[in-house]
Amino acid sequence: MTDSSRSQGGLICLAAGVAALLFAIGVLRGSYLALAIPVAILTLFALGLVFWVGWTIYTVQVDPEETAEAPEPPATVPPSPPSSSAGPAQTTR
Repeated sequence: MTDSSRSQGGLICLAAGVAALLFAIGVLRGSYLALAIPVAILTLFALGLVFWVGWTIYTVQVDPEETAEAPEPPATVPPSPPSSSAGPAQTTR
């Protein structure tokens, strides 16, 4: 991790802390905007994500799959009769 990444992370934490402090002050003063502005931002952000997912699904390019021919089943050899080691069968009377 580079020093610039750490400094950017620190600035993000500082900005989040300042935003939380301003929000808390606004709530304690009973300001309607202290609640309305963050809720509006989060709602618009969530709706933007939903739109982005929908747009991605709508515009995705999908190549149609080629229908593969069904492979022919392997040729089966009918079973041969059991072989006898004594030669042809003899009938006795």
